Amino acid sequence: MHPTPAQPAAHDREIESLAEFDEVVAEHGTLAGYRFQAVDLTGRTEALLTLDTTGAVFLGCPMAPEAAAHVRSAGALVFPPVPGLPFDPYRAFAYTPDELFESLENGYEATVDAKTYAWFQETKADGDIFASMLRSIHDDAASDALDELLVGARVVGVMGGHAMARGTAEYAGAARLGRELARAGFTVATGGGPGAMEAANLGAYAAPFRDEMLHDALRLLAKTPSFRPSVTDWARAAFEVRERWPGGGASVGIPTWFYGHEPPNAFAAHTAKYFANATREDGLLARSDAGVVFLPGAAGTVQEIFDNATPNYYGSRGEPTPMVLVDEEHWTRELPAWPLLRSLARGRSMESRIALVDRIEQAPDAIKRLGG
Repeated sequence: MHPTPAQPAAHDREIESLAEFDEVVAEHGTLAGYRFQAVDLTGRTEALLTLDTTGAVFLGCPMAPEAAAHVRSAGALVFPPVPGLPFDPYRAFAYTPDELFESLENGYEATVDAKTYAWFQETKADGDIFASMLRSIHDDAASDALDELLVGARVVGVMGGHAMARGTAEYAGAARLGRELARAGFTVATGGGPGAMEAANLGAYAAPFRDEMLHDALRLLAKTPSFRPSVTDWARAAFEVRERWPGGGASVGIPTWFYGHEPPNAFAAHTAKYFANATREDGLLARSDAGVVFLPGAAGTVQEIFDNATPNYYGSRGEPTPMVLVDEEHWTRELPAWPLLRSLARGRSMESRIALVDRIEQAPDAIKRLGG
């Protein structure tokens, strides 16, 4: 009997780039047990034909036909790339704005984001198990990419409505919030869409620059207040800001194709976009381990408040994380979520981790205080 090849540790066995592939070949001389994720291996045929691939898994990796046949016969599993898709279900990393908005010069309808939404619309109701499987694989890959991206980060989520228009005082306040959180060392995470979400990602992008940059950027963006009627014009305005001030700070956006009317924003350096909104919502809140700021919003933001309150109430994710609601009038009178949240928290460990502030400028200090 042949000895079972030594298996790499789970955290070391995902190979997501050619550089990692070459490193494994040079250091270990075997591919056995590794998982190769969306790596173009057409230029590595010799290694694939000569090295041990027992127990290896190749997810969406282009390779020469003879290499694919050989590794299969040697005991590897090969999941080939799926032709004709506007997205890669096996992708190893979060999206960038440039990827999602590729071909924006031809209009938003020509972009990867719009084409993927169109594919989703065509397949989500037809009951095709293959399309359903592709969506699930993609979303699982997005979660894996997020976990790897956020190792060691202190993540603060910023939740708020998509209808908040550029050029308003509320939008500027959300941008300043994102900037102050980023400058305090937090990683800002949002739902990745327009409105309050875009503003917070913009603020994080502006964090490395002088304060005047954000003022000027807000003025430029105000010329295109909303993604309606034209997502193309709205997105182009954001890319104009990015081109004028390149190299901004990084933040995270976690949007969904479920809400096709909400395009992703261009200020989140890392975008994990999901097909399944429930997976996206839970993942965004679960990863906001340093707390969540809830700006004024409508039904979606109310849902997020109590989606976050539930694990804090039961302690299902460990110690409760800070929750800061902004705008006393909104959360006590217009949509009185605060009284209910406070009643839920009474007498429990989460009671000391919730706060209501009236002004957005108070939110960063509240997050720091509650997290202490």
